[in-house]
Amino acid sequence: MGHLDHATFGWLTPALSYAMACVGAALGLRCTVRALDATGRSRRNWLLTAASAIGTGIWTMHFVAMLGFGVTGTDIRYNVPLTILSLVIAMAVVGVGVFAVGYGRDRIRSLLIGGLTTGVGVASMHYMGMAALRLHGEVRFDPLLVGLSVLIAVVAATAALWAALNIHAPAAVAVASLVMGAAVSSMHYTGMFAVRVDVVPSTATLPGATVMQFIFPLAVGLGSYLFITSAFVALSPTAKERAAYASAGRLTDERAVDVAPPGFRTAESARTSTG
Repeated sequence: MGHLDHATFGWLTPALSYAMACVGAALGLRCTVRALDATGRSRRNWLLTAASAIGTGIWTMHFVAMLGFGVTGTDIRYNVPLTILSLVIAMAVVGVGVFAVGYGRDRIRSLLIGGLTTGVGVASMHYMGMAALRLHGEVRFDPLLVGLSVLIAVVAATAALWAALNIHAPAAVAVASLVMGAAVSSMHYTGMFAVRVDVVPSTATLPGATVMQFIFPLAVGLGSYLFITSAFVALSPTAKERAAYASAGRLTDERAVDVAPPGFRTAESARTSTG
């Protein structure tokens, strides 16, 4: 059996992957909070952003961690279509869970359905990514640890969605994101500790792409998307802030009318009269 190394670059890949998980969780939670305060198309758009953020964060976390994965006695390649499919699954299934919470009328039932769906989606992404591995040998899994990793994913997803429904303060969301990132990382490494590889020495060329040819550039691109979207969300006003701006504008118009000379009209009243 080949020796598995989960941190060939030391603590760099575990720390960086944890950071990606936290950023994705924070962005997803903030977008879900915004969605719950919105209606119509705005709610749908916020939920789509939340699903893409959480799914992208989880996927990036997984494959950044995989940058440090190695097996003695064999090279490692990745099947490109399966790797991309794992990203699609992550965003799609997480989207189902997020929309269940965003549009569900019964909060408890929506939370349970959303948590279960999102957790299974996270686990599916992980094991689809593992199925994309190509190496000289056979990959096996410890069923007990696999089951534990799925349970961790479901519990973590349910806790994150509960936080989105009940915690709105930015500081509290930040703490919840750190917890969610730790839970996702725990799920990943629990799943990785379930891996057993029986190496079969061979000189044949492995199919697929190397981690630096495909995984690294894609992870950098998705990580950039997370940070850019985080900046956009941080700078965009909340529903309460927009309402406050509108209220301040109306108050300004009313005060202008109070102190204006006879015959003066505000821009708003002028538009109303001409309309």
